[in-house]
Amino acid sequence: MNIRTTEGARPFSAETLTIDHAAETDRIVAGLREQLRAMKKRGLVLGLSGGIDSSVSVALAVRAVGAKNVFCLFMPENDSDPESLRFGRMVAETFGVEAIIEDIGPTLKAMGCYERRDAFIRELVADYGDGWASKIVIANALEGEGYNISSLVVQSPDGVQSKHRMPPSVYLGIVAATNMKQRTRKQVEYYHADRLNFAVLGTPNRLEYDQGFFVKNGDGAADVKPIAHLYKSQVYALAAYLGIPEEIRRRPPTTDTYSLEQTQEEFYFSLPYDRMDLCLYGLNNGIDIDAVAHAAGLTATQVERVWADIAAKRKATRYLHLGPQLVRPVEEIKG
Repeated sequence: MNIRTTEGARPFSAETLTIDHAAETDRIVAGLREQLRAMKKRGLVLGLSGGIDSSVSVALAVRAVGAKNVFCLFMPENDSDPESLRFGRMVAETFGVEAIIEDIGPTLKAMGCYERRDAFIRELVADYGDGWASKIVIANALEGEGYNISSLVVQSPDGVQSKHRMPPSVYLGIVAATNMKQRTRKQVEYYHADRLNFAVLGTPNRLEYDQGFFVKNGDGAADVKPIAHLYKSQVYALAAYLGIPEEIRRRPPTTDTYSLEQTQEEFYFSLPYDRMDLCLYGLNNGIDIDAVAHAAGLTATQVERVWADIAAKRKATRYLHLGPQLVRPVEEIKG
């Protein structure tokens, strides 16, 4: 990655993460073309959520293979925010790509996704059912030592919210049912990729990829991941260069997974993405903790807690990055 500034030239700050947008775009485009040639694929399929990562990925894909060789999918379900579809259509129109709606709600209902999730929620909130909404939130890593504790937030039909600590069995059950959404979307993506002889493009940024913010064999599955080396703030900067509509660039990152509105830091990360980027970059590049604290507007103790949280998530999600494990290698097959 071509970082313009260096720690030796000026104090560590958000400017340290500045990249040469034209050079980075050319590098990613060239990489995508080379990867597709190696796979003997002629185009790219991706799910278009209307978020910043998938929007930037569409723009890069179009530069790599042309709009006619990029196929996008809108895959709403029963809990999706209608705004996501509006933003997705805006991106598809901006870059002239073909995009269709694949409503996965009926499939998820048939598989029992919603019923299974709600059954686990009812172990804590007996009345939970039609008209209710929910989300999972984590405790802020800055507020204390130890593990982040996840809680369930529910909202009754009359708008009253309550927060509940979850035993591990309830947490795991809700997450397992919810993960059906990402895995079903990926199944649909690969159906279209197979029929078109295209490759599936995954859209994680560096923060998500590093911290395991994806579902194994769900949104974590892809043939190419062109922005996984870019910090989230770099993705936003690249979005402006690539002409992503401003309304999308102003939209806060959300999970769009639970029926209650939920930000990414509320669900998974310790801080908003711009401050998380600074902490992650500082940890990755051996930046002095006081310099990171000053740049991120934190205390050194808070940075230590964020770094501990990063390390804990790396350890806990390492298996997500692993392929199927063999007892003995098959020497004739090279990965």
